[in-house]
Amino acid sequence: MDASAPITIDETSIRYDGWRIVAVCFLVATFGWGFGFYGQGVYLAELQRAQGWPASLISAATTFFYLFGALIVVFVAEAVRAFGPRACLLAGMCTMAIAAAAMGQVTSPWQLYAANALLAFGWAGMSLAMITTTLSLWFDARRGMAISLALNGASFGGIVGVPLLVLAVGQLGFARAMTMGALLMLAVLVPIVALFVGRPPYHGHAGAVRTTAAPSSTAIRKAAMRDIGFLTIAIAFALVLFAQVGFIVHLISFLDPVIGRESAAVAVAFLTAMAMLGRIVFSTVIDRLNQRLASALSFLSQAVALAVIINSHHAVVLIGASAVFGFSVGNLITLPSLIVQREFPPAHFGVLISLSTAITQVTYAFGPGVIGLLRDLSGSYTLPFYGCIGLEVVAAGLIMVRGRSSSDLL
Repeated sequence: MDASAPITIDETSIRYDGWRIVAVCFLVATFGWGFGFYGQGVYLAELQRAQGWPASLISAATTFFYLFGALIVVFVAEAVRAFGPRACLLAGMCTMAIAAAAMGQVTSPWQLYAANALLAFGWAGMSLAMITTTLSLWFDARRGMAISLALNGASFGGIVGVPLLVLAVGQLGFARAMTMGALLMLAVLVPIVALFVGRPPYHGHAGAVRTTAAPSSTAIRKAAMRDIGFLTIAIAFALVLFAQVGFIVHLISFLDPVIGRESAAVAVAFLTAMAMLGRIVFSTVIDRLNQRLASALSFLSQAVALAVIINSHHAVVLIGASAVFGFSVGNLITLPSLIVQREFPPAHFGVLISLSTAITQVTYAFGPGVIGLLRDLSGSYTLPFYGCIGLEVVAAGLIMVRGRSSSDLL
């Protein structure tokens, strides 16, 4: 057989090996978001209780986690190119396990920052950039569905992983629960990743991270920062995720005095469940949509839901509006990678996704703090939440600006 002949791969076949990689990435996302993203709320509560530290001190460490992680995630594509997806995933999960166990042993602020620094390395190796870059090695035509299904693990980590972690803390104590959780993650993920994440098939889009003809990563990043098409993607999603993350963090605090803590918890549960449902529904059609338009409509749906939440005091309406807001939450993590895939050369995919993820992560790291500050200055959540609506509307207009043909990049 001619080695230069193209390899035909049927990504729609249930027997295609790529779908096993989707299942692996689902599990990676479950633990990655459980310990790295949603786990931050558990760490804040437990460290406040155990150490008596102010929320501002622990929250500052969380912001450090996001900012430091954003610096690391820029280089995910180079790491995958140099070491392969299996080695990078194993390194990420081992580092996160060490960081999670260390978080349970924290007794001073410097240790909290050190644990969050380790956690940032683990997050870079288990979160969005790593998962999308890995899946790009197995999928092209069905990449949207693959990413959407895999990232349902992120929602699963919030729906199931965090309650289990809280239960374990109550039964075992914070230190032992974190150590046991870390060991469980390694016991589940290490053999699965080692067994199933092998050499990806070579077809055109594999150049997303491995190709001898591709320009350097530095050159791609420099060109991207001058490209209107890329900048509108990165800035629009950065603004929306700033609003989205900030709103979700403060949702219970906003709803508690209006409808009570129990109903507020129901609203958050509906929001999270709808995020998973939204991913599943969109996964069946997302590869065929105008993805910039779908993004704009998602932004506007969140803006409308926010407006209802601000102006309503009825529990059913507030829970319903939270569910509408949540329907787009998961897809707003998936859509940037799909737009980049469609509009930019395959050889640039990994680098551009890592760069876009870093930009959005740096931005949304400040979301909860800024919304909290505006709430304190204004005396209510009305001003900051209307500000979030403004950001969503601006982003909806910005994402529709594609600029020159993105194929001209480099």
